[in-house]
Amino acid sequence: MKKLLLILPLLLLSNCKDDDTINNCNFLVNLGVNATINLNLPEFSQLMFTSNTVYIPNQGNAGIYVTNVGNDNYRAWDAADPNHVQTECSFLERDGAEVTCSCADENKYNLFTGQALGAQLPCGLKEYRVTVSGNNIVINN
Repeated sequence: MKKLLLILPLLLLSNCKDDDTINNCNFLVNLGVNATINLNLPEFSQLMFTSNTVYIPNQGNAGIYVTNVGNDNYRAWDAADPNHVQTECSFLERDGAEVTCSCADENKYNLFTGQALGAQLPCGLKEYRVTVSGNNIVINN
C-alpha cells in the first residue's frame, strides 16, 4: 500500500506537460455586444422561419449572424473566423446554413451548432447569448 501511495504522485506528475500549449482561440476580441432585433421589421421577418439567417453589422468582431434553429430558438455567432488573426479574409461569408472564410484554408462552420465542418479546428464559432422577448430578439454577452 505504501508503494502505491509513493507511485501514484509520480504517475500524476509525469503526465503533466512542460510546454505551454498556445491557446489559438484568442484571435477574437471580447467586445461588448448588445443588439435588439424586432421581428416585425421587414429586414428581420425571415427569422420567423426555421433555418433562416440574418446578418447584423457593427456588432462583435465582424458583425453577427443570427439563425432560427427551430421551435422559436435562435443562436447568434460572431461573423469572424475564430481560428484566424482578424484580416479581410477572416470574415465569414454565408452560404445557406454554413459560413466560410476566404483565407487559403477556407475554414467552414455550421450556423446551427457553431462547429467546424470538414477539417478539425481548435475553435468553434464565438456564440452570443440570445433572449426572446415577445417579437424582439435580444443578443448580448
